[in-house]
Amino acid sequence: MFAKKAGMLLGLAVMLSIYNLGKAQNTGKSIWERDTLTNGFFGLNDKIADKGLNLEFSGTQIYQQNAKGGISTHRRAGRFSGSYKLSMSADMQKLLGIEGGKFYTLAEGSYSDGINGPSVGSFWGVNGDAAGNRTIDVTEMWYEQDAFDDNLRLRVGKIDLTCGFEHHNCSVAFDCSTYAEDETSQFLSPALVNNPTIPFPQNGLGVTGYLHLMSCWYLSAGVADADSDVRTSGFHTTFDGDRDFLYILETGLTPKISSTKGPLQGAYRVGVWTDGKDKQKFSNGENYRNDTGFYTTCDQMIWKENNNPDNSQGLGTFFRYGWANGKVNDVTNFWSIGLQYKGLFEGRDNDVFGFGMAQGVFTEQADADDELVYGCDNETVFETYYNVALTPWLHISPDVQYIANPGGDEANNDAIVFGVRVQMDF
Repeated sequence: MFAKKAGMLLGLAVMLSIYNLGKAQNTGKSIWERDTLTNGFFGLNDKIADKGLNLEFSGTQIYQQNAKGGISTHRRAGRFSGSYKLSMSADMQKLLGIEGGKFYTLAEGSYSDGINGPSVGSFWGVNGDAAGNRTIDVTEMWYEQDAFDDNLRLRVGKIDLTCGFEHHNCSVAFDCSTYAEDETSQFLSPALVNNPTIPFPQNGLGVTGYLHLMSCWYLSAGVADADSDVRTSGFHTTFDGDRDFLYILETGLTPKISSTKGPLQGAYRVGVWTDGKDKQKFSNGENYRNDTGFYTTCDQMIWKENNNPDNSQGLGTFFRYGWANGKVNDVTNFWSIGLQYKGLFEGRDNDVFGFGMAQGVFTEQADADDELVYGCDNETVFETYYNVALTPWLHISPDVQYIANPGGDEANNDAIVFGVRVQMDF
C-alpha cells in the first residue's frame, strides 16, 4: 500500500511536468534537454536564485531479484523499492548578508527494505538505497560557515558524516570516493558505497570541519552522536543518556597527473576513528569502550578522452581499505577495488559503466560458548552496472551482483542478483 501511494505521487509529478511541456519553449530547451524534468520547478528556481535559494527533488525506483543461491529465489518481498529526496540550500550572503554562510536541509522518504532479508542474506545488503517504509524524514539540517578565503569551513547541525567537503573538485571527508559513493547513480551494494569497518552512525547532531593546509593537502575532523536516530531531531540522544560520540580525523592529497589530454585528477585519503559506544567482546561479553580503527580510500583518473577541463569522459579507478578490532567488530579487514568509464561508447558521452569488487574478512573470535561467530572467513561481492543517460534528468541503470558466502553463513549458497534502477530529477 505504501509503495503504491509513493508511486502515485511520483506519477503525479511526472504528469504535471508533461502538462507543463509547452512552457519549455520559453526557456529555449525542450523537455528532453532540460537538466530537470520540471525545469527547476516550472521556473521557480530561476525566480528565487537571486535570493540565494535552490530547490531539488529526485526519485529513485529499484527492482531487484535473486536469481540463484542466497536464502530464497522465490520470495517476492522487497523486489520493488524506492526513495525520494527534497532538498533546499541557501546562500546566506544573498539571503541575509552573512558572507561565507550556507544552510542546507534534506527531507527523504522511502518504501521497502529490499530483498536482502528475505532472499539474499548478505552481511551488508544488496541495495544501499533501501531504507524501509518512511513517509518523510528530515535527514539533514545544518549550517556551514567558511573563513579565510574558503580555506576553513565549519559545519554544525544534523549531518551525514559520509557527505563531506569539496577540495580541488574532489569529495573528501569522510571515506568519500569519486567513483563509488552514490547508490542512486553508481554501485548499489553498500559495500561499494562506504567502508563497513567504519561505524558511521545514522544522521544526527554533530560538528565537522575542513582545513585547506597548502596546495592539494587538506585536513578534516568530525564528531557526531554515536547513538543517533535519523528519524528524530537528535537532541534526546546527544544531550541525554550516555552521550556517546564518534570521533573521526582524515587527511589527504588531491594531486593532478599531467597527460597529453590534460591533468588527471586523483584523491588519496587516510583516516582514523574512535567510537565511544559500549561494545561487547565476543569471547566473554565484557564491555569495551573507545573502539578505534583506521581506513584509506583513493581514486585516480587514469585516462581522459579529450583535453576539455570541464569534461570527465574517460577511465578512473578506486580503492578502499579498512581495519577494525576483531574482538568487538564483525568485520576486521575490508577492501574494495574497481573502475568507472564515462562515455564508453561512441555517441553515449554521458553514460557510465562501473565494475567493482569488495571483500570483508569476518572476525576469527569465538563467542562465549567457544563457537565461531561466522562459519565462513569472508563475504565477497562483484558488481557491474551501466548507467544510461536517456536525458539529463532520467537515468536507467541495469545492475548485476554476485555475492559469495552471503552473511558468512555456510548454509547460504553464492547468490546472483539482477536489478534495474530508474533515477529521475524533477
